[in-house]
Parts: sequence; C-alpha cells; structure tokens
Amino acid sequence: MSLRHRALVRRRRTTGIALTAVGALLALAAPGLAAAAPADPGPAKITANPRAGAAPDALTPAHRTALIKSAQSEAAGTAQRIGLGGKEKLLVKDVVKDADGTTHTRYERTYAGLPVLGGDLVVHDKSGRTTVTRASKATLDLSNLSPKVTKSAAAGKALAASKKTKVKGAETERAPRLVVWTGAGKPVLAWETVVEGVQKDGTPSELQVVTDAATGKQLLAAEKVHTGSGKGQFVGDVEIGTTQSGSTYQLVDPDRANQKTYDLNQGTSGTGTLFTDDNDVWGNGQPSDRQTAGVDVAYGAAATWDYFKDSYGRNGIRNDGVAAYSRAHYGNNYVNAFWQDSCFCMTYGDGSGNTHPLTALDVAAHEMSHGVTAATAGLVYSGESGGLNEATSDIFAAAVEFHEDLPADPGDYFVGEKIDINGDGTPLRYMDKPSKDGASKDNWSSTLGGIDVHYSSGPANHFFYLLSEGSGPKTVNGVDYDSPTYDGQPVTGIGIENAAAIWYRALTTYMTSTTNYAGARTATLSAAADLFGAYSPTYLAVADAWAGINVGNRIALGVNLAPVADQISGVNQEVGLQLDAYTTNSGASLTYEAEGLPEGLSISPTGLISGTPATLGTSDVTVTVTDSTGATASDTFTWQIAYVYSNATRVDIPDNGAAVLSPVTISGREGNASATTSVYVNIVHTYRGDLIVDLVGPNGTVYPLLNRSGGSADNVDQTFTVDASAQPLNGTWALRVQDRANIDVGHIARWTLTP
Repeated sequence: MSLRHRALVRRRRTTGIALTAVGALLALAAPGLAAAAPADPGPAKITANPRAGAAPDALTPAHRTALIKSAQSEAAGTAQRIGLGGKEKLLVKDVVKDADGTTHTRYERTYAGLPVLGGDLVVHDKSGRTTVTRASKATLDLSNLSPKVTKSAAAGKALAASKKTKVKGAETERAPRLVVWTGAGKPVLAWETVVEGVQKDGTPSELQVVTDAATGKQLLAAEKVHTGSGKGQFVGDVEIGTTQSGSTYQLVDPDRANQKTYDLNQGTSGTGTLFTDDNDVWGNGQPSDRQTAGVDVAYGAAATWDYFKDSYGRNGIRNDGVAAYSRAHYGNNYVNAFWQDSCFCMTYGDGSGNTHPLTALDVAAHEMSHGVTAATAGLVYSGESGGLNEATSDIFAAAVEFHEDLPADPGDYFVGEKIDINGDGTPLRYMDKPSKDGASKDNWSSTLGGIDVHYSSGPANHFFYLLSEGSGPKTVNGVDYDSPTYDGQPVTGIGIENAAAIWYRALTTYMTSTTNYAGARTATLSAAADLFGAYSPTYLAVADAWAGINVGNRIALGVNLAPVADQISGVNQEVGLQLDAYTTNSGASLTYEAEGLPEGLSISPTGLISGTPATLGTSDVTVTVTDSTGATASDTFTWQIAYVYSNATRVDIPDNGAAVLSPVTISGREGNASATTSVYVNIVHTYRGDLIVDLVGPNGTVYPLLNRSGGSADNVDQTFTVDASAQPLNGTWALRVQDRANIDVGHIARWTLTP
C-alpha cells in the first residue's frame, strides 16, 4: 500500500501476520520546539548505575499474590511486632520485593473494625531487621466511637461541599461510613462520604468528603477523578497491538494483558464499542477518522505499560498483571482527559468542536500514572500531598516521553506542550521554571498546601528537572531551558533515568498517603541511598536539588565528621573509639589527628582511638579530620577516665519469657555508689518496645531503666543515670532484662556501670 499520510502505524505481531497501517494526528509544534534535534548533553552530569540489589524484583502476578497472601496471614503478628494496639488490624495493600530479598509491605489499618484514613504504613524487612514508615505517628486511642453527627447530616455536609466546587447532579455514591481520621492532628472519629456528579467542565466527579463525627467540621474534600486538558496531537510512526477475531481486527493488545480501547461515541458512561477494523489498517492521521484517536489512545496505554515494565519490572498499573482499559470520544466538545480508579480506566475527550482529541502521549502517561500512585503511596489529593500526587504524574509523563523517544514527540520537560489549550502554542506546565505558566510555584513555602494541586505541584516538578538536568541554561532535544535555584547555587543533574528511578522507589517504598514536601525529601534521600549509596555524588545531588526549591539544606561539601559524644572509660581497661567521617571529594583520602587524649590512648591512621588509660581524670579532646584536598573538620568532647565496670558476654533474651541477668562484681572499693550512677546498655533486639530493663543493686534494690518504651524501634543503645547512693559499691550488680511479648528476640551485647 502507498503511504499517503504523515504517520505509519505498524501492528505488533500477534497472529503471525505482519500488517501495516496509517494512523496519527497532525499538530503544530509549540514555539521553541524542534522535531527531532540531537540531544545536547549540556554541562556534565553525574553518571552512576543503581545498585542491583535495590532494584525491584520483577514479580509475576502469581508471585505477588502469594507474597500478599503470606503477609496477610502474618498480619496479626506484624501488628503486634510494630507496636499497634489491640484494636488495630492490618490489611495488606501491596508487597514490593527487592532483588536482594528485602520486602516492603504496604498496609492499610483498621481500628475497632473502622477504616483508618491516613493510617497507612510500610513495613521494611531486611535480613531480620524491621523498620516502619508511617503516614501518621499518632497513637490510636479513641474512647468514644459513637458519632454525635448523624449519618444523614454528614451526607448533607458532603453535598454542600460538592456544591461549593460546582459539581452538577451531585448525589452520594453510598451512605456515609464511619472512619478514624488521622490525616492531621489528633485522630478523631469521622464520616467519609463520596459524592458523585459532574464537574463544571464535564468531567465526572467523585468528591471524597471527610467530616468530624463529633463537631461536623469538614476535615477533607478531595477529588478522586484526576484530570488534564488539551486540543490535539499525533504520535507519529508507531506500532500498536491488535488482535484478530474472525474476519475483523480489534484494538485489544495481547502483549499487555489484552488492554482494550473503546469508542464512547460521544457518550459519558459505560464502555461504548470496541474499536474494530476489517484490514488492521487504523486511522488516517486526521481527527475526522475516529480510529485516529483510537490509535493514539492505544499507543499511549502501551507506552505507559512498557515504561513501568521496562524500567521497574512493574506488571501493569497495579502491578498485578491486570490491564486498564481506555475510552476515546467522551462527551461533546469535552476539552479534558481523566483517570478513574473506580473503573480502572482512562478516558479522553475530543476537545473543542469534537475535532481536537486529547490523546497526547504525555496526557496518557500523566493520567495513568495517577493509577500507579493510587496503587502505591495513595497520596491524598489535597494539600502538599496532592501537589506531590500531581507532580508524580508529570514526572512519569516526562519519563515516558524520553523512554519512547518518538521523532514526532521527543522527550521534553513540558506538560501538554502539544495540547495548546491557551491557543497560543504554550504548554500547560513548565518543569524547569513552573511559574512561567502564571500560577504554579517554583519553590516550596509554608502556604503551598493551600493552593490548587496543579500549581502546588510546581516545586516538585522543578526539583525533578533540576535533579535530571541541573540548573542554568542548556538545550535538550532542541528545546532551550534555563532553570534557576532558590538558593542561587548550582545543581548538577544525574539524568532523567536515574532521577525517575529515585522517585519511583521513593513513591513505592517510602512515601505514604500523607507525605508532604519535607517527607518527600526524606523518601528520595532514602531511595538514593538504597540505589546509589549514602553520600554518593548522586545522593548529594538529590539534597542539592531539594535545597534548590527551598526544601532542606545542602549537604556540606568536603569533610563531614559525625559529632563525638562525651566519653567515660574505665581506668586500666582497654578502649576503642572509631571516628565516623567521610568526604564528598571523590577519591580523596582522610588523615586523623587528636589532641588532649588521656594518657595511654592514641589515634590510628584510620581514625580508631584505642589503648588502656592508666590515670583517673577528665580531659578535653579535639579530633581533626583532613582529606587529601585540604578540606578539614573538627570536633571537641570530654573524656573521663573513671572506675567503670562492664560485662560484654552475650546473654540471649528469650521471646516472651523469663528475665535474664548479666552481672558485674565490684571489690576493693569503699563507701556507697554515686547519686549520679551511670548505666550504659547495649541490647540488640528487633522490637525494643517488648523489653523491661532494670539495674539490680547488691542489696537487691531495683532501679527501673526501661519499661516497654520506644515502640517498634530496634535495639537499646542508651545511657541511664540513677541515684544509687544507698547501695554499697562492693558486691554483685546486675542488668536484668525481660521480653514481655511474642515474635521478636535479641540479646544483651554489653553494658557498663560507672557507680
């Protein structure tokens, strides 16, 4: 066949017959955009390969289901292990497994049978060590679960909230349900209502309204249907997946779990009719052919599936191998597109005059990425978390564009650049300088949570651009950028692939429903440490990019020396103290010096202070670390040499069993112990909240040190001070430890007594 049109669509091989078809949309590029210019590398970037062990394991749907089932069967024990109360239960939402075997299990919570909104958490299990990332650290202890506000009153307040947002035809999806709200402040009993209707631009509405069940105060009003806008686009020379059924072909993609593409025929409900064709030749490159939009829609769904699969081993939006479906030709003159979790589907309007279908690649990737967010962190679509939710979709929209590398739509850091919604050729949003759209914010401020999420997403988009490409002027794929920083200091980029990998790991592993900008910084630094190493150049670039939008500080360049606590050592007892220092100057070596060390101690070339002190007393010690570039850092602390008694013999602590003792015996001393007797305790245990720890004096007096406090944190590494002046120095002292709960175990590693 002759190629009469601007774009070629080649069908992916499905039945052994390779056919070609024409189908793409023609559109004018926005000013300043070039078609397919070679990428300008700009200033040098930081290049690094992610650590293989931290990469997500590509789970089959069956393997993922088995992990979820196993985690749910152990949920009761997990709840106890991480310190939840007796009325709380865990419901497994997802399990992510790293290549090195580390698992990250995401849970929702209930309290007395009620859903806990904002109570989600992630349990990280690595080599027997457990840590927890929580959406809320508040303790759940509600004394009254009887609402003062009636169910009907809550429904009325929800309908009133929808009226304020100009939702038409509003009605409650179901009767309000009682929940526990932990989104902000003290947990309270609340009503959750979902109001359905139509937004003012014709988009379906699913407005989630949370109302305090005691006061009637509105706690949340968040739209659950996520939207974008545009007028028209084309994807160029692409392949799509189709399936032959009898003598016809269907837009059913067999390579991606049979993703389907439907024609809504200007309807606003249902699925419409499946796109079919008699010869597997789809579209003519013009919006007048209804199949043309179907081609772009099917390609956008496939590209998004492929990006998450190729980059992170993710098997579909929910990572369960199940395909979402797409609907083209929604409504009349509908200038928008949207994702709905409720139908697990993506929907596109035809734009003004039904002649400008909204099927741009970045629109598709943006909206479907909302589904990935919903299936993972579940970022609430309001406040700062809402801005991060919206930015996540912009981030992956850019990542999909770069991943596809289409000649007709090369990767860029604009959102909706082919849509031209303003009629002047400008994009919807700019990641390099978000404020260029006239409403988005470039940097974080304390007022950010009070503006529309499409504009509060600006700082996160800016962060991602800075992390990917760096600050200052540069040209990428023929597009000119010039990104500023809040602190006026430069940021060096790490490339979009590594930047997106860090964001994806942070989203799926460390972010929760209530994560704000400060929490996103913490999450991405944790992700960067996992993938590239803590304090690596890539890790430091993440901190720099956040500082570039006024979130947190840059990590100091040069030598960093961890503060050294004041020391107490025993006379005539061997000691060892390793200094913790690193330099950000790549390849630089460190040298160590120390002044004022107690007699008998010295410092080694590796920063280990060791020896046997022989004289009682206290001195001020200054340690200095210098790297081979001349960068230096110092710290000063006191070192007391006293009578110190210790026991470093391991004593295992039985799980939920009898108390164990670790003794030290003192002889040859006169008088009683001090009123400021010091007890240092080092216990290795995976749940310190299980433990009761006491000091027992020679005459049997018990001095409580720790009584099941510290929650789910690991280990005890702490110094306690007690008034033991009624105790004789001579005799046997003992550290007594008892584990009072099931599951976690540990041992006494070492303890010291300075009486």
